[in-house]
Amino acid sequence: MKLRYTGKTKDVYELENGNYLLEFKDDVTGVDGVFDPGANTVGLTMEGAGRAGLRLTKFFFEILKEKGIPTHYIDADIDQATMTVRPAAVFGKGLEVICRYRAVGSFLRRYGLYAQEGQHLDAFVEVTLKDDERQDPPVSEDALDMLGILSKDEYKVLKALTQQIGNVVKEELAKKGIELYDIKFEFGRVGEDKQIALIDEISGGNMRAYKDGEYIEPLELEKMFL
Repeated sequence: MKLRYTGKTKDVYELENGNYLLEFKDDVTGVDGVFDPGANTVGLTMEGAGRAGLRLTKFFFEILKEKGIPTHYIDADIDQATMTVRPAAVFGKGLEVICRYRAVGSFLRRYGLYAQEGQHLDAFVEVTLKDDERQDPPVSEDALDMLGILSKDEYKVLKALTQQIGNVVKEELAKKGIELYDIKFEFGRVGEDKQIALIDEISGGNMRAYKDGEYIEPLELEKMFL
């Protein structure tokens, strides 16, 4: 295996057969020891967070596979905290796509003049550039097209997939009385036909989930849900 990338929450290795191995770490994003899925820095380390995130990721990716929704997922090894995936080309230098069901986090910080905390949002899709130096700025459909990152036709596919996958996660969590407030995804082009597919993970570290109005920490989410 060849180490190709060291990220905030996982390391990426290239396998001899051309696929990749994601190694989930116990680091989570946040600021000053407080978890925040939208943060650009590692804020704290939670023992067991890597395997907990992988358990949720495996659960959701296998549901998406059953539904015929494209992802890069092949299989996962919980004991080793690793997931095998197909290679994928990211858009530009990477995008994050957020699906929002309630006004919290950066959405509320930006639009607080108009939005109320916890206000219902109708699966609002927001795209940001992966750019730590510039605090992951939001980017519009037109800008994505003009900058050559994503065509308008690809944006339509990206948005539809984001809402479709977000709703799958939301419905599964609701079965356990858990409400999804927002969730962050990453996508890439996979295979010879460059199909737009979900990549990375679906874990407690990438979403805000609440039960009875109380926020659920990532490790606790895995325990409550699985």
